[in-house]
Amino acid sequence: MAITITERAAKEIRRQAEKRGTPEAALRVGIRGGGCTGFAYLFEWAEGAARAHDHVIEHGDVRVFVDPKSLVYLDGTALDFVTNVMGHGFKFENPNAKGACGCGESIQF
Repeated sequence: MAITITERAAKEIRRQAEKRGTPEAALRVGIRGGGCTGFAYLFEWAEGAARAHDHVIEHGDVRVFVDPKSLVYLDGTALDFVTNVMGHGFKFENPNAKGACGCGESIQF
């Protein structure tokens, strides 16, 4: 089971961690219940070590933590950072998603 992190995403994670003043922090990603289609992606900063059962994905000096339950839904996913006319932000390219709401914040499996 794995998640890949694009170079653009790693660069943005690094930039945001440095801007926060916590360059050693990792990004925690996951899935939580909620949203208009049943599930929503979770992003939060994790300072310190990974939890005992976390999967740790590294891209250079960037670390991303994923809990085991979320990894079931995120397996095979690429985490990217996109910039377009609608704005910018992290984007999950998730082959397991069956659908998403119009705003892109909520997904279904």
